Amino acid sequence: MVLKNRKTYQVVFMLSLCLVTLSACYFPSYKFNGASIDYEKTKTIQIDNFPIRSAYVWTPMQSIFQNKLTDIFASQTKLRQVKKNGDLQLAGEITGFDQFNKGVSSNGYSNQVQLKMTVNVRFVNNKKHDEDFERQFTATSEYDASQQLTAVQEELVTQMVKDITDQIFNATVANW
Repeated sequence: MVLKNRKTYQVVFMLSLCLVTLSACYFPSYKFNGASIDYEKTKTIQIDNFPIRSAYVWTPMQSIFQNKLTDIFASQTKLRQVKKNGDLQLAGEITGFDQFNKGVSSNGYSNQVQLKMTVNVRFVNNKKHDEDFERQFTATSEYDASQQLTAVQEELVTQMVKDITDQIFNATVANW
């Protein structure tokens, strides 16, 4: 169909807009955040403190991890966070925070360092115990050996914490 005048364009545009609006109202909306929770049965989550149990300790790491873990469940689910007797329960500890030489330059010195963080998690689903588990989650990040760890530590820990909390979220409530 050839549209010859401005009025025809306006009519087609308005009809298209109405069609899009009506179809948006007709089809159910879906939230693609990864969570697949039956909110009729599962209403609460209990997230215990995750203390640091590694040989090397950087104190702010625990609060960065704890805040990110509680934030991901608060922002991506409708679960109410409780102190005890949650329908879902998360507990564990930060068991590893280590650095390793990753690469060696031609002069024989390290030029790349890998930082590794490991968290042990115990998950209990009081509504469906066959989903319970205890598992370790690990993330790594690299930095140039010419830098001091103290200069890059906060940024790298924040990256690793995001990776680990995403892994935990996916393993516990994103049953893909």
